[in-house]
Amino acid sequence: MRIKYTISLVFFVALVIIEKENNIISRVSDKLALKQTPQTPLQPSGLSHILPKHNASFTTLSKTNSAFSLIKRRLENYSQHKEVVTRGRKHILLLATTRTGSSFVGEFFNQQGDNMFFLFEPLWHVEKMLTLETGGTNATASAKAYRDVLQQLFLCDFSLLESFIEPLPVNHITTGLFRRESSSSLCEESVCSPVIKGVFERYRCRTRRCGPLNLTMASESCLQKEHRAIKSVRVRQLENLRPLAEDPRLDVKFIQLVRDPRAVLASRMVAFAAKYKNWKQWAIDGEVPIDDDEVRKLKGNCDNIRFSAEIGLRQPAWLRRRYMLVRYEDIARFPMRKATEMYRFAGIPFTPQVKSWILKNTQASKETSGVYSTQKNSSEQVEKWRFSLPFKIAQVVQKVCGPTLKLFGYKFVSSEEMLTDKSISLIEDKVFNFL
Repeated sequence: MRIKYTISLVFFVALVIIEKENNIISRVSDKLALKQTPQTPLQPSGLSHILPKHNASFTTLSKTNSAFSLIKRRLENYSQHKEVVTRGRKHILLLATTRTGSSFVGEFFNQQGDNMFFLFEPLWHVEKMLTLETGGTNATASAKAYRDVLQQLFLCDFSLLESFIEPLPVNHITTGLFRRESSSSLCEESVCSPVIKGVFERYRCRTRRCGPLNLTMASESCLQKEHRAIKSVRVRQLENLRPLAEDPRLDVKFIQLVRDPRAVLASRMVAFAAKYKNWKQWAIDGEVPIDDDEVRKLKGNCDNIRFSAEIGLRQPAWLRRRYMLVRYEDIARFPMRKATEMYRFAGIPFTPQVKSWILKNTQASKETSGVYSTQKNSSEQVEKWRFSLPFKIAQVVQKVCGPTLKLFGYKFVSSEEMLTDKSISLIEDKVFNFL
């Protein structure tokens, strides 16, 4: 009886210790107690499968020693996980808005190699669900949801993200993760479950034939990686991410990617033609109602980008050595130099694999550089918008986004001739201090 009581007490103390460990390590490590596959249903996680039942009895000392060994190994695993989190691991968050070249720049980290776990736009699911449920995105609710999901993902915990995926994953398996194929980490052999006949996955892997994404396996792979990076165009205010910078389990580096708002609008009018039909019509008519909701939305977007940059460039204590501002135009003109700077800022190795990808994908032909392609003749992309955006539209953008253009070093145009004169650069030489 004394042995049974002692063992139960030890189990209880072990559980208390484990509970006090950071939540993410607890949740993810528990899932990894049994590696789940599409053919093997998820079993009860954590220590439940080794805890004594109410009517259980330990009849031999060997069983007692076995139980103690299991607890000892489990605690050692938790200790090891915690040490990995706090030593040397970097967490990179690439912040941007749509049509700023973020998919292209995201590949700088996606191509880093075996040391990087990269996720492409995981917040797409959060935005979609919040929009469907409310008929629009509530800024306060979405900001908190974005922050919490990002925090868990940086800690390799997919559980909160799962609750936003539609349809809801079954046993942590999903066919619906947005743009899975754009995250090479989710198509590696270690995350590639067997193909299931008759099951369709819209964003299936292209590098190898894989079955539906097993998020438990993704968590396990993530935990093994030295660094983690996430690309997102959905975070509106950098200040909302302060808890990530102050989380002792993370070492977050924020890279904000910006682009000339006139170029962004020109690109969106092509890529999102239906949503920007009013702008296209105004371009034809030559008149823009300055008080229209679409114009106010443009101003709001510009203001949000500028507010975030102003906070980052001020370098408050919580952002010191954690923020970098990068212009797309500089990356397009000097891709290798800017990539080197970003990697140095992030504190991770700039691998030959990344250098090779940049060389190959910044000299693409017109045939391969489509609207959504990550292959670009990058120097050509910088000037392209100047020949598609009417001067009248450029004037409107300059009026409502003036402070943003000035902050980022984009020159105003005063005439249609100046707009289309390629001998006149609209990009000022500007250095943004981020160290």
